[in-house]
Amino acid sequence: MALLMDHQFRQLPADKQVETRPFLEACSYLPYFIDCLGSTMFAPIKAEITGNLTAVFDSNPGKYKTLQQILEAEKDQHGTQWPKVGATLALMWLKRGLRFIQVFLQSLVDGEREEANPNLLRLNVTKAYEGSLMSYHGWLRQRLFKAIMYAAPYKTEFLKSLSKGREVKDEECLEKIRKFLVNFSATVDAIYEAYSKMNAELDYTV
Repeated sequence: MALLMDHQFRQLPADKQVETRPFLEACSYLPYFIDCLGSTMFAPIKAEITGNLTAVFDSNPGKYKTLQQILEAEKDQHGTQWPKVGATLALMWLKRGLRFIQVFLQSLVDGEREEANPNLLRLNVTKAYEGSLMSYHGWLRQRLFKAIMYAAPYKTEFLKSLSKGREVKDEECLEKIRKFLVNFSATVDAIYEAYSKMNAELDYTV
């Protein structure tokens, strides 16, 4: 659990503005979270998050204090090409990867599980994919991710990996995940809200 708790997302201010630098710094550790799922089958999800995070970094986001300012500046800069360009496009896909993690962890702490295999995380991973990336993936990618679902690890293995190999009680680990989700979920929701308000969401498939 140390992996998440050591790199917490910041509490949002009342106006829900997401500070750029702290957000990107916290996100930079999330690919290691995907590694905790164990199988190399999850490499495509890790690659999506890493690639889009890199694209946001490459857009020189340091010029803007908040993510919302990036969207506003690029809207003025790119005109009719926006939001299909720049950090706006990369952040759109990045937030979907973050939603995958959010839904997965929330499902885990809510105790959702398969009756026949309660220690297997396949149900949680499937719910996360369906609630984040699936509707933006074409048939081929959906087939790939269906195979990934069957590579989901056991909960005990995942929690141990998340705790950097230390033996911890499941409930203790799950309680720390709940604490991590407070700021993380608020941040992801705020980004989705910003895209909705600015009509920046795109629904094409890849």
